[in-house]
Amino acid sequence: MGEFSAERALEGSASARKSGSAPHPFALFFREFLRHPVMIGSIIPSSQRTIDRMLSRVDWPNTKLFVEYGPGVGTFCGTILDNLAPDATLLVIDTNPVFIDFLRRKFTDSRFVAVLGSAADVNEIIISHGFEKADYVLSGLPFSTLPSGVGPAIAEATHRALKPGGAFLVYQYSPYVVRLLEPLFARIDHGYEFWNIPPCGLHWAWKDEE
Repeated sequence: MGEFSAERALEGSASARKSGSAPHPFALFFREFLRHPVMIGSIIPSSQRTIDRMLSRVDWPNTKLFVEYGPGVGTFCGTILDNLAPDATLLVIDTNPVFIDFLRRKFTDSRFVAVLGSAADVNEIIISHGFEKADYVLSGLPFSTLPSGVGPAIAEATHRALKPGGAFLVYQYSPYVVRLLEPLFARIDHGYEFWNIPPCGLHWAWKDEE
């Protein structure tokens, strides 16, 4: 299927992965999808092409804090760590303790921090880890199926958490999220990735410069 390679995406960087036995990420992801389908957007992780396109607009040399919501089994984490500066931090937030435990064992990079918590609390979480604002926030959370009020709360909290000129990077299988982003962000760029199962919309929402 051309450039599609979910296996490659899950493997990530050899330098970012911890050696040793661990649950197979595909099996773990599928199991947790069956347990929490409302909180996980797809039955399989994103393709490497989706990852590359979603991250293509990140200014890596000037990124100090990159935040990801709902990292799952770390599909994006390896690529992010491969590009992140040596003094930067990748902070991931997930409500699923199974995923958080898996990620803490998988990634031993000192720049990687995994937090069990809600994306709606992102401001409190980043402050508790010594940061004021995030440069970028990435999310594949299924906004259209989240419990009532949660999606708008996450969108508003994310806007506050971003530094001026920062961006909220969102990949979705429903256009619903756009209505949450439009009142908050100065500019939203859109794309679409066919080489993903299922195909998904890509959105880059930019916060106003001050």
